[in-house]
Amino acid sequence: MDEQYVLGIDIGGTNSVFGVVDARGSILYSGAIKTGQYTEINDYVAELCKGVKVIIELAGGIELFRGVGVGAPNGNYFSGCIEFAPNLPWEGKIPLAQLISDQLDGLPVSLTNDANAAAIGEMTYGLARGMKDFIVITLGTGVGSGIVVNGTLVYGHDGFAGELGHVIVRRGEGARPCGCGRNGCLEAYTSATGVARTAREILEKRTDESLLRGMPAADITSKDVYDAAIKGDKIALEIFEFTGEMLGEAFADFVAFSSPEAIILFGGLTKAGDLIMDPIQKSMDKNMLKVFEGKTKVLFSQLKESDAAVLGASALGWEAK
Repeated sequence: MDEQYVLGIDIGGTNSVFGVVDARGSILYSGAIKTGQYTEINDYVAELCKGVKVIIELAGGIELFRGVGVGAPNGNYFSGCIEFAPNLPWEGKIPLAQLISDQLDGLPVSLTNDANAAAIGEMTYGLARGMKDFIVITLGTGVGSGIVVNGTLVYGHDGFAGELGHVIVRRGEGARPCGCGRNGCLEAYTSATGVARTAREILEKRTDESLLRGMPAADITSKDVYDAAIKGDKIALEIFEFTGEMLGEAFADFVAFSSPEAIILFGGLTKAGDLIMDPIQKSMDKNMLKVFEGKTKVLFSQLKESDAAVLGASALGWEAK
């Protein structure tokens, strides 16, 4: 009997990555397209499925596939729709699971939030194997989260539970506008775009020397801040301290909610290593409710960033109907 496969698709604000996954959790073939290049959803789905069909054929044809799992910002597991995603180019409610299935000869497609997919990947293949209570925080274009309680991913009654990136961490005058339409969300400060925003604000207010002043303010990225920080740039180091402090405060609150064994971080910002981890740990310890002190580990995912999301999404493909 021929081996069966599933397809995992991770849709990010910048890139969409997809892969053929076997029953052992190996990614056999993969591909990617740029998400932001397609302002029309039908153009995006056509290009995505064009790439997907190439790797399906490399694996032996669509008849060997059980299903497709998709992780996407604001992906609703119950409806199969992306709903009002602030970091994607398409507005409103997009029936993505159905659109992809229609392009792939009716292959069943299951959709979830991208951070939920990462949590499933972590639970199945990563550091969370054997854990029943943990939270995955994705630090990328936005801040996503997947919450697992007693071995089960938390979806809530409507499919949208666990939007920890949109917990408000700063209120009142001066709270930063967030892409979701509210002010003061964790994402507005601690995503990769939030780090770049912090850099621009500090450079505008102050006159200290900094390597970051050598580039147009509008072009500064979190990678630029990291590059400056590892060279000892004072302002860049301060930005990571500020970002980590805010994450640590929020994590102490998250622990009070579900008492996880671990908070697992992955995404582009984790490449900063101790620059971000040290202030997170210090701030988290400082703000932790006494009964929870020393009980929750903060860890960097050991899975490759794209692999965790693709593998997590693919796990949904085995159950897709």
